[in-house]
Amino acid sequence: MQNAEPHPARTAAILRAHPEVRKLFGRTPATALFVPIILVMQFGTAWMVKDQPWWVIVLAAYTLGAIVNNTCYVIIHEATHSLIFKGRMGNLLAAIGADLVHVIPSAVTFTRFHLVHHRHQGEFDLDADLPSHAEAKLVGNSTLMKALWVTFFPLMQALRMPRFSKLVSFWEPWTVVNALAVFAVDAAVLFLMGPWAFLYIVLSIFFSIGLHPLGGRLIQEHFIVAHPQETYSYYGPWNLTALNVGYHNEHHDFSAVPWNKLPQVRALAPEHYDTLVWHRSWTGLLVKFIFDPSLSLYSRITRPGPQKRKVLTGGVGRVPDSVESLQKPPSAVDSAA
Repeated sequence: MQNAEPHPARTAAILRAHPEVRKLFGRTPATALFVPIILVMQFGTAWMVKDQPWWVIVLAAYTLGAIVNNTCYVIIHEATHSLIFKGRMGNLLAAIGADLVHVIPSAVTFTRFHLVHHRHQGEFDLDADLPSHAEAKLVGNSTLMKALWVTFFPLMQALRMPRFSKLVSFWEPWTVVNALAVFAVDAAVLFLMGPWAFLYIVLSIFFSIGLHPLGGRLIQEHFIVAHPQETYSYYGPWNLTALNVGYHNEHHDFSAVPWNKLPQVRALAPEHYDTLVWHRSWTGLLVKFIFDPSLSLYSRITRPGPQKRKVLTGGVGRVPDSVESLQKPPSAVDSAA
């Protein structure tokens, strides 16, 4: 269907033309090995900066903590799709382990709303990746408000959860396990290392998906820069530390392919991916989002159901998906970082 969510149709077309893509389906248990390494790095760094000046803590969080923390988010994402282990328990344990650096427990909750995002992409009542109406109206297309929204994105995302409470239940025994584990680590950091070490951990969270080059991922995945395309990939150097999370079209098309094999999906079916608009710079995209008045939280495609589609503009700013954008050839939309 022309107005249907785009990924199922492209998945079917690729499998018809390249059935060998199925060989990429599977799991990568070695991904779990990153968890203890990251925990040692992050809490070891927290220990080293606990007696340092504030500016050293901020610098450490921005340069190292953000990168390590972002990798943890991607590991949780892999576990959500059961791409680490076969059984749910193993994946949940890996996700909770990666969540120990995040101060506020979110791994088990994420496993619920992210899978719903895949099944109901763009449906406002189910897709937690979409901002609320109040959130979008508050931010508008103001440069300052967009910068603040990016800076405090972890908080903004948490505030979206109540709107799904009637449709999606996020509570289960694993939610309690997740909370107890994360809060126990928080207490240990505070009592054994002190408040400055804890500040390093907190700042790492906000930088990892905030006002940092890594924050460009928030805009890259589904913000509209070339209507009617609603999902975008990023092919740039940050994929090295972000475990190829930039391959977002490939991931939505084949969520059974683990992170280390996503580049092979693109290589096997270049006629389907090289013709799409893609990003090569998270930094450039983040700057564009903040300063370009044509981009706002309304620059998203929404659908009330599986067939009908529209662009949510809400009267804020200029509609980014102009007719002119449809006449331009697909290309990379940013310069290199």
